[in-house]
Amino acid sequence: MTVPARVRPAVAGFHHLAITATDLDASVAWYQRVLGLQPLPMTFPHNGAEESGHAVLLLEPAQGWAIGIHRHVANPGTPASETTTGLDHIAWAVSSREDLDAWASWLDEQGVQHAGVTDTTDPMPYSVLVFRDPDNVQLELVHLPG
Repeated sequence: MTVPARVRPAVAGFHHLAITATDLDASVAWYQRVLGLQPLPMTFPHNGAEESGHAVLLLEPAQGWAIGIHRHVANPGTPASETTTGLDHIAWAVSSREDLDAWASWLDEQGVQHAGVTDTTDPMPYSVLVFRDPDNVQLELVHLPG
C-alpha cells in the first residue's frame, strides 16, 4: 500500500530532455557544433522496444544536463511543430542581455537562422533569441532583467 505524500517529494535537478530526429547523425552533429554538447560514447536502446531505434545522449559539460536525440524506425520524417501536441519549445536562461547579442553572433557564424534578439515588456520585461534545430524544434535563449 502506498502512503499519500503530504509534501511533494524532492527533485535534485534537471537531468535531460529527449527529442526525436529525422536524421540522428545530422542532429547530433548540429547540437555538438551549435550548443557545444558532448555525446556519450554509446547509444541507448529504447528499452522494451529495442528494434524501434535508439538514442544518443549529449551532455552539457559545464552544467551536467543533457539532450537525448532519438531515432525511431517508424518516424515518417515530418518536421516538428509547436502547434501539435508534444514539445512546444526548449528555453535556456542567459545571464545578461549582452549574452543574447553574443549568441546571435555565434548563431550567425554557425549559419543558424534566428529571429534576432527581441526585447519586450508584455506581459513582463524579458529578452529572447529564437532559433530552430534541424528538425524545426524551436529553441530559445532568454534573459530576465534583475
